[in-house]
Amino acid sequence: MTSPFAQAPFIGLIDDDGHSARLFMRVLAANDGPSVRHYSDDEEAVEDLAQVLSDPQSHWPELLVVDLKGHSQANLEFIRRHQAWLHQKGVALLVMVPPTNRAGRMVYLEAGATAVFFRQSEADAYRHELAGIANFWARTERLDAVGM
Repeated sequence: MTSPFAQAPFIGLIDDDGHSARLFMRVLAANDGPSVRHYSDDEEAVEDLAQVLSDPQSHWPELLVVDLKGHSQANLEFIRRHQAWLHQKGVALLVMVPPTNRAGRMVYLEAGATAVFFRQSEADAYRHELAGIANFWARTERLDAVGM
């Protein structure tokens, strides 16, 4: 079965909080971003992405945003487990974490994240951070997003 999201470029979002996922999708749409495919957990994401990324005729995600809140190391564990095959396919791997200093950001970057964005508790600050992700997407958009 072909994923319905295999037909157009998209941003993958792994977010185990439905409220923040809906806000993410609304802000990206308001910033003329691509469609967002929301995964509510990492297992669902890996299963669907493996199928999409194995099909050379499929449009692949331009980037994958990981915002897991299940436990404090969930994002880092995901990045360490999956960054190699995602990068091999040309998928940028962004992570959203609580605000941290440079050393805290470097942990994620050294593990394989392409970029680190901050999870914000205040709505306007969160929207601003998501606008930054939309800008990142616009700057890194691939013209060759079909099969690599």
